Amino acid sequence: MRRLRHHRIGRRVARAALVGWILCAVASVLSAVYAQPPRRSIVYHLEMQGVVNPLSARYLARGIVRAEHDRAAALVFQIDTPGGLDSSMRQMVERILNADVPVIVYVGPAGARAASAGMFITIAGHIAAMAPGTAIGAAHPVTLGGGDEDETMVAKMEEDAAAYARSVAKLRGHNPEWAERAVRESVSVDTEQALELGVIDVIARTLAELLETVDGRVVEIASGEVTLNTAAAIVHEMPMTLLERLLHTIAEPNIAYILLTVGMIGLIAEMYHPGGLYPGITGVICMLLGLTALGMLPTGWAGVALLLLAMGLFIAEIFVEGLGILGAGAAVSFILGSLLLFVPVSPVSPAAPAVRVSPWLVALMSAILVGAIVLLFRVRMAMWRRPPVFGAEAMAGREGVALSKLNPFGTVRLDSEVWRAEAREGLIKRGEKVRVVKLEGVTLVVERARPARPEQIRREPAEGAPEEQEDQAESPQ
Repeated sequence: MRRLRHHRIGRRVARAALVGWILCAVASVLSAVYAQPPRRSIVYHLEMQGVVNPLSARYLARGIVRAEHDRAAALVFQIDTPGGLDSSMRQMVERILNADVPVIVYVGPAGARAASAGMFITIAGHIAAMAPGTAIGAAHPVTLGGGDEDETMVAKMEEDAAAYARSVAKLRGHNPEWAERAVRESVSVDTEQALELGVIDVIARTLAELLETVDGRVVEIASGEVTLNTAAAIVHEMPMTLLERLLHTIAEPNIAYILLTVGMIGLIAEMYHPGGLYPGITGVICMLLGLTALGMLPTGWAGVALLLLAMGLFIAEIFVEGLGILGAGAAVSFILGSLLLFVPVSPVSPAAPAVRVSPWLVALMSAILVGAIVLLFRVRMAMWRRPPVFGAEAMAGREGVALSKLNPFGTVRLDSEVWRAEAREGLIKRGEKVRVVKLEGVTLVVERARPARPEQIRREPAEGAPEEQEDQAESPQ
């Protein structure tokens, strides 16, 4: 009985051991399957120049996704920007803060800046770095005019931006007090001051020096703390796509303004001379590209409305008889719209840069438009003073070819039409070129297109003369 009891206990212990071994094996397999692989010694390098816009946000998001997928050691986002759209800036900051790969924001090369939206993006990086001779800061709301409503709106936007900058800087261990001052007081600092104040972490002349300097530092990403292993990493360049480069290039105030103006001129030319196609097609393409670029810039839409009004007045000037009053209104509307194109009439975000169209470019385009108005007015006045030419008068001077002998009557071809014709003087042989003198009823009175030699001109045969005599008269003597 005792021996049977010990046997049962042994069997239970063996079963428990077997179950434990199986559970350990399953746990080992699962840990091997779901364990994250080690980070590869790869660094992705992205570079952005110009205004922060939706394309910039999409470009950064695409780079972070690629770096996360490849388990890269880090991603370096090199920037040189005057600022940009608040919505795009916040998208980029949010993507950096939630990235599962270390993001190093590098303001470079020498001479670059991280102003307005660029300041927010820089302090959001796991590592904030600057090249010597660069600057960071200057983020403050801008408005036109005054009034309690504007002051209240500016105060609200300033409080929101200051709190956002302070929160981001504190999360990344950068100087929150200075970040708040950059918003409220629009202060800027150079590289050495930024490092001394704790705004950035590293000063590096080149990308290679940057990777060497940050190697071994510990940063906290979305999945936990990681140690940077960048000293011997392979750098993979990840430029913008061709479409992204094109759209990012036109998202520049002067280029957007030129595209919009060329589009207006093309559409006006098409309305002046319908059927030309090329001016109209070019105008539509440039107009759409210009409006696309304006959508990626802090645009004053009152200026856009004035430019469109100028185009409408210019087109109306083509069809309305008068003294050029509509054209003068178009010129005034165009100049005002050009000056107000990037001047919002309501408060804008601190992330937005102070962009404007070059005054010289405005003067040049305005001169071209005014010159076009004057030229069009002169051509139109000349057309009104010219007597109308149509019907029989329109036929005079046209040239054709004799389809039969004109002695004096026969047929001629004028373009693709066949007409009954009468020779004005002399005999005109078949195949000779003729010129229309006038139209009498349905008969063209024509003459040789080139003056004939005297010996070629003869009198027509007497009435009733036989055809053989006419043929003999044609043969040389």
